Amino acid sequence: MKKDDCIFCKIANGEIPSNTVYEDERFRAILDLSPAVKGHTLIIPKDHFDDLLSASDEVLSDAVKLAKKIGNGVKEALGCDGINVVQNNGEAAGQTVHHLHIHIIPRYADGEKIVTWPQLTSDPEEQAKIAASIAGKL
Repeated sequence: MKKDDCIFCKIANGEIPSNTVYEDERFRAILDLSPAVKGHTLIIPKDHFDDLLSASDEVLSDAVKLAKKIGNGVKEALGCDGINVVQNNGEAAGQTVHHLHIHIIPRYADGEKIVTWPQLTSDPEEQAKIAASIAGKL
């Protein structure tokens, strides 16, 4: 199912031109128009899902398998040392287009570290409470 006002629905379904690196009946993978580095690729389902939390398990399973395939292709084509696989959910997490998509970002040993976060000190008691709270919601 497509959403008429979604730019990623239009790109994934070929209504807006893109530099496509892969396409099948369910997904299109394109080069990001605002890449973090050269070769930054987006995997976009052709059906509309706002984010990971609203997608079916089948779509997510296929998307992860495709991320592996695209990641291997990116590494081989560009000779990068690794890849980041990034998927944001919600504005607070950095999602700017509300259509499920996965970033495959080439990384180089001597390159800038762009996907990092501070490592906080954790309290074991607090961690146990948080773990129990999350587990209780599953």
